[in-house]
Amino acid sequence: MNAGRFRTIIRHSVVSSFSSPIPNNYCQRHSIGSALQICRTYSVLTPKEKWKLKQAQEKSRKMPETRKELQPWPQYIEHRLTLWNKFKQEYEESLASKTPEDITITLPDGKEVAGQSWKTTPFEVAKGISNGLAEATVISKVNGELWDLERPLESSCKLQLLKFDDEEAQAVFWHSSAHVLGEAMERVYEGCLCYGPPIQEGFYYDMQIAGDGVSNADFPVLETLVKGIVKEKQPFERLELTKAQLLEMFDYNMFKKRILNEKVDTPTTTVYRCGSLIDLCRGPHVRNTGKIKALALTKNSATYWEGKSDNETLQRVYGISFPEPKQLKQWQQLQEEAAKRDHRKLGREQELYFFNELSPGSCFFLPKGALIYNKLQDLIRSEYRKRGFTEVITPNMYNVKLWQTSGHWQHYAENMFSFEVEKETFALKPMNCPGHCVMFNHRPRSWRELPIRLADFGVLHRNELSGALTGLTRVRRFQQDDAHMFCTPEQIGSEIDGALDFLNHIYGVLGFDFQLRLSTRPEKFLGDIEVWNEAERQLANSLNKFGKPWKENPGDGAFYGPKIDITILDALRRPTQCATVQLDFQLPIRFDMNYIAENGEKKRPVIIHRAILGSLERAIAILTESYAGKWPFWLSPRQACIVPVGPSINEYAGTVQKQLYEAGYQVELDTDPGDTLNKKIRNAQLAQFNFILVLGDREKEAGTVNVRTRDNKVLGERSLDQLLSRFKELTETRSLNSDAV
Repeated sequence: MNAGRFRTIIRHSVVSSFSSPIPNNYCQRHSIGSALQICRTYSVLTPKEKWKLKQAQEKSRKMPETRKELQPWPQYIEHRLTLWNKFKQEYEESLASKTPEDITITLPDGKEVAGQSWKTTPFEVAKGISNGLAEATVISKVNGELWDLERPLESSCKLQLLKFDDEEAQAVFWHSSAHVLGEAMERVYEGCLCYGPPIQEGFYYDMQIAGDGVSNADFPVLETLVKGIVKEKQPFERLELTKAQLLEMFDYNMFKKRILNEKVDTPTTTVYRCGSLIDLCRGPHVRNTGKIKALALTKNSATYWEGKSDNETLQRVYGISFPEPKQLKQWQQLQEEAAKRDHRKLGREQELYFFNELSPGSCFFLPKGALIYNKLQDLIRSEYRKRGFTEVITPNMYNVKLWQTSGHWQHYAENMFSFEVEKETFALKPMNCPGHCVMFNHRPRSWRELPIRLADFGVLHRNELSGALTGLTRVRRFQQDDAHMFCTPEQIGSEIDGALDFLNHIYGVLGFDFQLRLSTRPEKFLGDIEVWNEAERQLANSLNKFGKPWKENPGDGAFYGPKIDITILDALRRPTQCATVQLDFQLPIRFDMNYIAENGEKKRPVIIHRAILGSLERAIAILTESYAGKWPFWLSPRQACIVPVGPSINEYAGTVQKQLYEAGYQVELDTDPGDTLNKKIRNAQLAQFNFILVLGDREKEAGTVNVRTRDNKVLGERSLDQLLSRFKELTETRSLNSDAV
């Protein structure tokens, strides 16, 4: 039966089954059965066709009903709203009892605005400046703390008004969008909401659902509800309640109760309401749901509570949102381009690498992919000698005693591959730093030796959850361009200067722009505060000396030291963190490391953790997508393809190939008799060979090649010496532009 005949039968069967308009979803669920009955009646089907329709009918019976909004809504919504109204009345009475006082609000430009405590809001201040500013502001910042625009100010303060182009404002905007999604999910699925955070680009919400899970077929009904929620301009309201009040409010949701009992260690915490949704949340949020003018759901997946596979299974829905519809359209166009550049797709097409279920999260690098891998290592190695680094090789597995000393076993054991050997527990290393500490300690050290810079490309393993594995960007087996500098506190500044210069050089070679952030002392930190202050001062001085813009992330440093986070921007301006420069005051203590100072006393060194590419696997993923598979000549696994015009030229073509190959270049020869000349040239261009060398009688007689690029730019005839000279220049300079020979 051909497709046209089948569709005719289906259409006839559906239309003839109803005298009134066809009910929604009938075609999906019933048309196959109707067609089967009619076809049998008229004896138009062969036995094989009848069998196929029977199978399709059985499949259609298993299709779930299309989701729709629950009527009535889940009972717990009314329960929450009743308590909310009660607690809100108590809050308003408490607010009314406060005596307003005159306060001064200082704006970033130094201008001062008068206001009253417990009455004046950031939105009123913004509106006093201009209506346009007030409407464009996503969130405010009061004395460095994110603050709801409608939340009254409590005392004199410094006020910032943040728009959507600010990263913190984006996170707030997407967090609010997650609440809008959560409201819609409750009204469709009735389940228990869990976490709904903003992520690097967008947001998600997790929910435990009884019965069938979420399907992308549900997205239209969810998005329709979202549009209604946005149209209603539901205000985001904030209440601070006691743990007892919150346990009563969320008594139906075991996940919220776990959060309250296990995570909240303060007497009170906050909840936010928009429309029918009331959720345990620190906030802050946008003023109202009407600010979210464009929202799209992007994907769904299954996950586990808090990412642990032995916990409950949850359903996760992802989304993206913007203040204006045109921004969503631009984002969607960017996603289309990103899909074309997906490193997993290009890796298969260019035969660079692949994955296999026999070793999840561990990449198989094919010869051409391994060539790129090795050239990136060579790039880093080429700088080591001139920058004073010494490359070392350390073991892949260690007795667990090492990890207990370093502290990783206490905090990271579940992410390590461990096993028993002769009744002792060992683990594969997930990082190189403890091994380098052992190396530093294997003999006494003098101040004259410092700084010691150890570099290591050792293989690392991390036990990532299978659901988190994503191509080359999240793997279990990887290598880093890892290094550790052991130095005196006084040498921190010069070592940071060198690290910044190193990464600036490497990123320049690869064509990356990057952003810098200084993450400073967190609330819970270890060590002497004066040591922290001096280290942060030296890091800030190095960043200022470096000459590129940087921002401070207050309180975002690790507990063991401040750090500089480096985020690279690829060709699509997507941010990814690869590099890090991290000070560490704690490992030297844990390993009791010391050196003999100039005065003969023992002193403690500082460790600087440094990576530029980070994981080579992730770097290759980023490069694949940034270059869109068009590798620069020096890094390319397909540098030249030789295309003879006919069999009489094959011998000369083989001579040219041999000469280029022996000179160290990646060159292939296409003598396939089944393709035309134009087809061979096109194949080479699609395969992203940097250069296509066309050889005919003229080139054979002159000992030359005719050169064109993968973008079909014809460069003309060149001698082999000229070609080799240019290839050498492109390789040695690591040029990104190889269009000319």
